[in-house]
Amino acid sequence: MTVPLHQRIRDEIEGLIRSGAWAPGHRAPSESELMAQYGCSRMTVNKAMSALAEAGLIVRRRRAGSFVARPKVHSTVLDIPDIQAEITARGETYAFLLLAAERRSADPDDGDEIELAGEGDLIVLRGLHVAGGRPFALEDRLISLSAVPEAAAADFAVEPPGAWLLNHVPWTEAESRISAVGAEAAVAELLALDVGTALLAVERRTWRAGEPVTRVRQLFPGEAYDLVARFGPAR
Repeated sequence: MTVPLHQRIRDEIEGLIRSGAWAPGHRAPSESELMAQYGCSRMTVNKAMSALAEAGLIVRRRRAGSFVARPKVHSTVLDIPDIQAEITARGETYAFLLLAAERRSADPDDGDEIELAGEGDLIVLRGLHVAGGRPFALEDRLISLSAVPEAAAADFAVEPPGAWLLNHVPWTEAESRISAVGAEAAVAELLALDVGTALLAVERRTWRAGEPVTRVRQLFPGEAYDLVARFGPAR
């Protein structure tokens, strides 16, 4: 069965986005460039690009062109936050302190790590987000080098890993788990809290086209961070 040309154009562009070849914010070729590349009419190109826009993969801006969209979490409640952007947006200074970083293989006794690592190693990071000179969140993160080999060369002391991933790696699926925990001694010291202080624990995993990308656990002082959702009644 012959695939219509507009569908082939859509599929090829979607493949570039899903694979990470086109990162969020990447400018897609113009309609004229695509017409020349595929030897087709503007209507055919427009049909393909409209379908990509409807799927949330690109954003079409009048006079500016089409750009790869930042994907949304598959939940009616939570998006993946950029902690640095949130802190600076409310007028506070932001800093990220990289406390530990190493490259290692998956723990053979940890099935989750084995699944995340795939055929490669893991980048293991611990860092502290700081807002207005005060500890804001403690972050422990694993990144799959099988899924994101370029992470091996990233300087996470300069760009926080969460922001780096949002800017460089398109994801297609995310899962978040939220719980309340008490601060253990080592964590309490890093967050400048009393032992046992209530913390909000946010654990998140992301995938790209079914391949695990990262796993992170962030601990926030209970009074410093909240999660807000607004929604209507179920239909």
